Amino acid sequence: MSRADTRVVRFGQSASLSGGQATYGQDMRSGIAAAFAAANAQNNGVRFELNCLDDGGLRASCMKNVLALAETDTIALIGLTSGVGAEASLPVFEDSRLPLLGTASGNLGLRGSNVKNVYNVRVGHDAEYRRMIGYAKDFGLQRVGIVYMADAAASNLNSLKQSLADVGMTPKVIVAIDRNASNFEAAARELLANRPDCVMFTTNAEPIAKIIELMSAAKYPGLYYASSYSGQTLIDKLVARQQGCVMSLVVPRPSSLGTPVVNQCQRDLALLNNGARLGVTTLEGYIVGRIAVEASHSAINSGRLSRARFGEVLAGLRTDLGGFRVDFGGGTQGSKFVDLMAVDRYGRLVG
Repeated sequence: MSRADTRVVRFGQSASLSGGQATYGQDMRSGIAAAFAAANAQNNGVRFELNCLDDGGLRASCMKNVLALAETDTIALIGLTSGVGAEASLPVFEDSRLPLLGTASGNLGLRGSNVKNVYNVRVGHDAEYRRMIGYAKDFGLQRVGIVYMADAAASNLNSLKQSLADVGMTPKVIVAIDRNASNFEAAARELLANRPDCVMFTTNAEPIAKIIELMSAAKYPGLYYASSYSGQTLIDKLVARQQGCVMSLVVPRPSSLGTPVVNQCQRDLALLNNGARLGVTTLEGYIVGRIAVEASHSAINSGRLSRARFGEVLAGLRTDLGGFRVDFGGGTQGSKFVDLMAVDRYGRLVG
């Protein structure tokens, strides 16, 4: 088939390609790009393209990018890395009928019953919280410290507090931080002063890594729990410093090469030849890209591909990517997968 006969399907992305969350955004982009490269290599008459704009992890920049991409011929936006930026852009997705697929955030503000044209792949923070709190309770940890991003949806913090209340626990200390700050000494001091048994983080990787470093230097004896939003970046930072934590996962473990979707992601990343490596964040991007490809083919096979049709196909999509099931079931939530892993001081996944 000639290039002239090839149908081009364009997707847009706003991601943190620079700033403190740069690795997170770059990994999401690489995962999506790997899925598209593999689909394009099949040469079946459809070519997938991704227009990724940098938002530096900033809410306002993400909103600006969403508005700009909505004015192009993109079928949908995929893999946004700013949950607060995506939430602030909800009116754009509703007004333009532009679907948003697979935001790399568990932000509960994207999961309300009144939210339109937003399709979440990963579970929300509430499912992660319940899993982390169950784990902490099993270990007899009662004094819980919470660290969260001050600009995040209030529903995120409320959900964590409610999940604690459901098992008879009340947070000992709650610390709000600026995700783009560079100094977290005050946060670490406040946590240490309250002597929690464990600290639960719902932030990006940089604040967690710095607070753990400060608390470890002060000989803090407790445990650290991090939500999946910290991504592969946190794992890499902790391994480099020989520090550990318990981390929530919303995709299979990258070490599980016997899981077909993990193995395929590793092979398809090689097609990019850009140094991208397999990790939890590239795998999440890859899964989102695979879903976008499958939904596009289904829409094309039905006779038309438009923003509205793409959203309709997503709402009814049921598929198994090889160890990762996606079932929107007529709704907007595709996966129920949530797991915990422990990273020990030697970088091993031990639990």
